[in-house]
Amino acid sequence: MSVPKFEEFLYPFLVQIKDRDLSSKEMRDALIAHFGLTEADCALKTKSGTNTQVNDRINWVRQYLRRALFVDLPQKGVYHITERGKEYLQKHKTLSKKDLMAYPEFSKYATGSTMGEPVSPSPVPVENESQDMTPTELLEQAFDNINRDLAEDLLQKVMEQTPRFFETLVVDLLKKMGYGGSFDDSTKVTPYVHDDGIDGIIYEDKLGLDKIYIQAKRYKADITVGKPQIQQFAGALDEQKATKGVFITTSDYSKEARNYVEKLSKKIVLINGQELTRFMIEFNVGVSTKKTYDVKRIDSDYFEE
Repeated sequence: MSVPKFEEFLYPFLVQIKDRDLSSKEMRDALIAHFGLTEADCALKTKSGTNTQVNDRINWVRQYLRRALFVDLPQKGVYHITERGKEYLQKHKTLSKKDLMAYPEFSKYATGSTMGEPVSPSPVPVENESQDMTPTELLEQAFDNINRDLAEDLLQKVMEQTPRFFETLVVDLLKKMGYGGSFDDSTKVTPYVHDDGIDGIIYEDKLGLDKIYIQAKRYKADITVGKPQIQQFAGALDEQKATKGVFITTSDYSKEARNYVEKLSKKIVLINGQELTRFMIEFNVGVSTKKTYDVKRIDSDYFEE
């Protein structure tokens, strides 16, 4: 037999964790048993040949159910059903992407809506617009979805590292973005203790004409960087007689913190977790290219006589 279609994995995945959490391996084994897949079925590859169809479907089902807030990951590699997921199972016997589109969190993810907009906690009907999109638009949306999922996984990976590693990561990122010179001491991570509020220093250009001071905070998503912390960083810049700084966190900033920065005479750039992972992906820090797809077009010049 062939491996069932992607949507056919959605409901069984949710059912498997109805009564208990499962690890990634336990989930895979349970779904293989549920569908009666053979060893040959499990060896079937995707078009790119980089993954098996079974693993690819399970990975995407996990992402879809997480985006719909049906499933969460209390710890790495463990699946847990949420109250919303339990409520859905009590009322339904099937589950499709169309059903998930009724939930605004998933709809925003699937349609590529702007992040950060207010979201209603209750399900509301949303029309699936994918059938009206051109192949190019579908490809671009798929690319954006993959990158958003990558960004989420990347941020989780960053949070698993030590604060010291995070400080080094931030300096590495700024170097990849073009800051720092070609000489040996163009970048520096300051000593872990007694750093005077400065975690790193990097030259703004290859000639080393000006320095940029860095503060890096590896915070959980629910810990917001407030105005007092930005004031402390601004004070640290004053002690160094510096006019430029970058404050990077894995969480986000309060409105007061952002307003305070706008009124300063010195330049302080604030980078939150979402922006951090976007830059990491763009400048290939902590990620690597798995597959490249070339979109071709007709070369009209070739056919000109």
